Amino acid sequence: MKTIAILGSTGSIGTQSLDVAARKGYKVDALAAGRNVKLAEEQLRRFAPRYFAMGDERSAKELKIAAADTNTKILSGEEGICALAGMTEADTVINSIVGRAGLRPTVSILEANKKLALANKESLVCAGDIVMKMAKDRGLLPILPVDSEHSAIFQCLQAGKKEEVSRLLLTASGGPFFGKKREELENMTAKEALAHPTWSMGAKITVDSSTLMNKGFEVMEAVHLFGIPASRVEVVVHRESIVHSMVEYVDHSVIAQLATPDMRDCIQYAITYPDREPSPVKPLDLAAIGKLTFAAPDRETFPLLNKATECLEKGGVAGAVLNGANEGAVALFLAGKIPFNRLSEYVIKVVDEFEEIKEPTLEDIYACGKEAERRVLSMA
Repeated sequence: MKTIAILGSTGSIGTQSLDVAARKGYKVDALAAGRNVKLAEEQLRRFAPRYFAMGDERSAKELKIAAADTNTKILSGEEGICALAGMTEADTVINSIVGRAGLRPTVSILEANKKLALANKESLVCAGDIVMKMAKDRGLLPILPVDSEHSAIFQCLQAGKKEEVSRLLLTASGGPFFGKKREELENMTAKEALAHPTWSMGAKITVDSSTLMNKGFEVMEAVHLFGIPASRVEVVVHRESIVHSMVEYVDHSVIAQLATPDMRDCIQYAITYPDREPSPVKPLDLAAIGKLTFAAPDRETFPLLNKATECLEKGGVAGAVLNGANEGAVALFLAGKIPFNRLSEYVIKVVDEFEEIKEPTLEDIYACGKEAERRVLSMA
């Protein structure tokens, strides 16, 4: 029996991970969530983990009272979430915490010498060099990607040798505003930005999809995960979200991973790797789909895609600054305080004006991310 722990258990990836665990009969040893006490209690009672950490002290107290008749130990705050990594007996720890908040838990998982299934792309966006070196030094490679695109690339890379790889082809749905020009986007609302054409995700990542910031982050993540330079990572818009990504080899053969768009496939493969097991996801019916289309991304209308590559090449704290500025801008947009186009403008302004640190420590990365977010929030 496999034993897992899930950080971010009440979010989209977390709830789907628990669905996989229930269907496959995995033991859930530890869970961590944000502030959704009601759902946390439901998960606690259903899966009976030994440990459950909540994002703040108030939520932890509420859960402790609600679950007083259980044997689960309740922890609180970032410290409690990070402590789970060293306390759990899990074979695999899934980190699906959203945003910069997932970085410290990623480090804690590696420090505890646990197998990491990563759905928190910000860990690599902000501190990719540090995280990958830590994983390598501790013999914890590969970090197992949970994102559908990176899971696809991870699978396609098994068809050849690294030195035979020509390009990574990262697919993008294009988000809800595909085909629109910049002037058409000025008055787009949060409700419209959250209407993703294919995937059901949390609010923050869905907005990132609408600006293509999410795809920019995924380019940065792919470079760190797979050791392929940014110049050989290309983005192609694929509206059907059936081809999850591709790898081109030096003989110009392109290996693609196709599947019904359902994150449970990626989650399960991260847990069972290197083995494959029957999945709850329905089989792909290509005849019913009919056609698959591809297009180049509109980098002028969605400038954050290029900004991500610039930050990757700049290195240092640039990724942390980009992420922090974006977290602040998304919060302002979702609160109705800025129009859609200001989101990317604010991010770019803060990134371009931020002072560089070439060889940052983790503390530098945390501090610069927070400062970038503060600067954006002060602009509204």
